Amino acid sequence: MISFLPLKNITLSYNDEVAEAIKRVINSGWYIQGQENTTFEHNYAKYIGSSHCIGCGNGLDALTLILRAYKELNIMHDGDEIIVPANTYIASILAITENNLIPVLVEPRGETLEIDDSLIEKHITDRTKAIMIVHLYGRCAYTNNIGDLCQKHNLKLIEDNAQAHGCRFGTKRTGSLGDAAGHSFYPGKNLGALGDAGAVTTDDEELATCVRALANYGSSQKYVFDYCGRNSRLDEIQAAVLNVKLRHLDDDNSKRQQVANYYYNNISHPEIKLPSQLPDENNVYHLFPIFCTKRDELQNYLTQNEVQTLIHYPIPPHKQKCYNGWNNISLPITEKIHKEELSLPISPVISTDNVKRVVELLNAF
Repeated sequence: MISFLPLKNITLSYNDEVAEAIKRVINSGWYIQGQENTTFEHNYAKYIGSSHCIGCGNGLDALTLILRAYKELNIMHDGDEIIVPANTYIASILAITENNLIPVLVEPRGETLEIDDSLIEKHITDRTKAIMIVHLYGRCAYTNNIGDLCQKHNLKLIEDNAQAHGCRFGTKRTGSLGDAAGHSFYPGKNLGALGDAGAVTTDDEELATCVRALANYGSSQKYVFDYCGRNSRLDEIQAAVLNVKLRHLDDDNSKRQQVANYYYNNISHPEIKLPSQLPDENNVYHLFPIFCTKRDELQNYLTQNEVQTLIHYPIPPHKQKCYNGWNNISLPITEKIHKEELSLPISPVISTDNVKRVVELLNAF
């Protein structure tokens, strides 16, 4: 079986370094908010190009904490609107609704899969406080037009960078393009921990201080609580593992880009569509999505031929039961993407032979 993402093999590729890092944490006797966390926050902030990095429990918490901090700083209030792509993982939406803010769903472009910046301005109202862009699949979602709209309408720009560690726009990395960014280090991400983990990056010192306190029960001084916070902290073992994997991230992304380029250059089946190809620096290929009107038939065919694929995602957020008030909304481009999308195996450890086998099977479908 050609695995979609062999996490064990990925971790084994830096096994000695990971084992040494974990041993160091165990021997230190300090397991929460110690030197490993401090070191990772410094290294990741430097890598992203941001002044501040605050480790937290997971990517959803990262986004939730950003919005909560803006509320505590009196920048956002209950009922304010956040523009967000309709085509995204549900975490982007959950962070908004958990803060009693209103998601305003905007369709993507069919060829790029990212939010259509030509549709954003007509959705801006006097209640709009931010645009949240999602670098979905590892593709850079930022455009100069989005930046201009934020300046024109005095909006915060929040990045969901859960799937795009190391991606660039010009000379800057995603995660440093807006006012704040949420990052997920779920094990399957390009920069993945050995469990749940996340971070917030920002250049805004006041926001960073508030986020850090909110993630630590609302406390910036032991037993003194400025906010009704939560417990969302990056533990020492995950921080140590992330420090190891961060050193290899650019090389791992380069390997993903090589696989993706082979897919682009060799998939030729007329009924299988690929998203527009970006320059390598604008796509770190967390996922490699393809589209087919016979998606389920194609997936079954690949499974029978021992190729594992996944669907990202079978049901769009506005059709989920938890948001049943939106179920009658029509977002045809988003719905088409979710009906036809299939993700191919891609990772830093997939062999050339396996990549060629996937392409051969696709072209013979």
